[in-house]
Formats: sequence, C-alpha cells, structure tokens
Amino acid sequence: MFAYLSGKILQKGKGYLIVETGAIGYQVFVTAGMWADTNRGDAIALYLHHNVKEDAQDLYGFKQFAELEFFKLLISISGVGPKSALGVLALASVAEITSSIAQGDPSLLNKVSGIGKKTAERIVLELKNKIASLAPIEGGRFAGTMNANSDEIDALIALGYSLQQAREALNLVDKKITDSGERIRAALKRI
Repeated sequence: MFAYLSGKILQKGKGYLIVETGAIGYQVFVTAGMWADTNRGDAIALYLHHNVKEDAQDLYGFKQFAELEFFKLLISISGVGPKSALGVLALASVAEITSSIAQGDPSLLNKVSGIGKKTAERIVLELKNKIASLAPIEGGRFAGTMNANSDEIDALIALGYSLQQAREALNLVDKKITDSGERIRAALKRI
C-alpha cells in the first residue's frame, strides 16, 4: 500500500502528475488547484491514497495529511467516487468545507461537477459527526469559520467571475465586515 511519495514532477497530464522517484514514475491524480500550481521539474511531496478497483489501481495525491483524511471520508460515502472527492477538495480548503458541513449547509458541495443536491445532502448528513475525528489543522483546530459564504460566491459567479476568483477575493475581505452586501463590494474591489 502506498502512503507517501516524494520526488520530481517528470510530466503533467490531464488531472494528474507523473512523479519520478528512484527511477520510477508514478501517475498521481491531484486536485485542479495543485495541478495548476505545479510545473515540470518541481520537487514535490505527497500523501497518497491507493485506490484499487477491479480494472485499475490509481494513486491520489495531497499536500496535507488533513486533505488525505478528508478525501477518505468523502469516498466512504455512497455515490462519491475519487474524482468527485477531488472536485470537492478543489472547491475550497478543508477547513472551509468542514465548516460548511458542520453548519449543515450542502450548497458549497452542490457546485462540484458530479455531485447533485441529494448527494450533497447525504455528504453533510453522514460527515457532520465524523469531521471532528480528523487531524487538527490551523493552530490545533480542524474547521475554522468559513471565510466565504456560499451566497456571496454565487453572487460573484453571477457577475461573471470564476469560482476560484470569487473564493480568493472573498478570503481577502476584512473579517470584521459581516454584511454580505459589503463583503461582495469589498471583494469586487479586490478582483
């Protein structure tokens, strides 16, 4: 069973990296954000999930151990496969996603391709009590307050910005601003 891999990025394919270590190249599927942030020749270290199916054996890589643990929780839910789980992790940080789940809000998960309303509700229902068991991050806490409200993200997307742009801009807004309208205006100034 593979658990950890460090090496050099030999090649990038659609949604995966080929990581060379010890003269062997491993194909590792990663989130879209990680894929975009890496380049051929970069050194990389990843925590791995080895997914064994009837017709394939795939590796999924994560920079943080908390991401790996959350990924495992996601794929334990009926109807959520590894590709959908990667989509969830590409959407927001683990802290933001777990905060949304802890609040009982499935709307953030609905934005992932392949996850419909019922599956998002099932994820929230099944993970609400399990997320406390995950490894702590961010100063000993696992889930912080969600920086970007789903309605605020939806408003920015409706104005033509990408999900990534909306999330990044809202994360830069002063945390003292709590009114949604003010947060959206402040985010628009940042974009």
